[in-house]
Amino acid sequence: MPDVTATPARQSIAKNRRASHDYQLLETWEAGIALTGTEVKSLRDGKANISDAYGIVRDGEVFLLNLHISPYERGGYVNHEPTRTRKLLLHRKEIRKMIGAVERQGLTLVPLELYFKHGRAKVALALGKGKKLHDKRDDARKRDDERDMARAMRRS
Repeated sequence: MPDVTATPARQSIAKNRRASHDYQLLETWEAGIALTGTEVKSLRDGKANISDAYGIVRDGEVFLLNLHISPYERGGYVNHEPTRTRKLLLHRKEIRKMIGAVERQGLTLVPLELYFKHGRAKVALALGKGKKLHDKRDDARKRDDERDMARAMRRS
């Protein structure tokens, strides 16, 4: 009989719903995050916001800026700063690929989702190219057309 008290393999904390609306997502990676103890406890309470966050590459390392993790309620004087710069943990080969894309092609590192995977905090990071207003309108039009076609198919 399976253990029903076990946590699921992937437990979502926060999602960036505007990422696919504002950016054309090209490639995604999964990265670990270097966190302090009170940050992890606050994440377990689900107190995070990644809508304004973005990634940068500096000195051969990748950092996540503007990720807001609320201070832990019972943290006391050892609490963390909510929007501090956090280091992302990736393989060197992945970092080199990101450096090439961000610096040469002018792309952006966009966090898609923050989650726990087997007890470890992870972030899904995507390489994105900013959409223009007309691209956003085209996507909305396509979505509406597909919805209308699906509705028509159900009726017939």
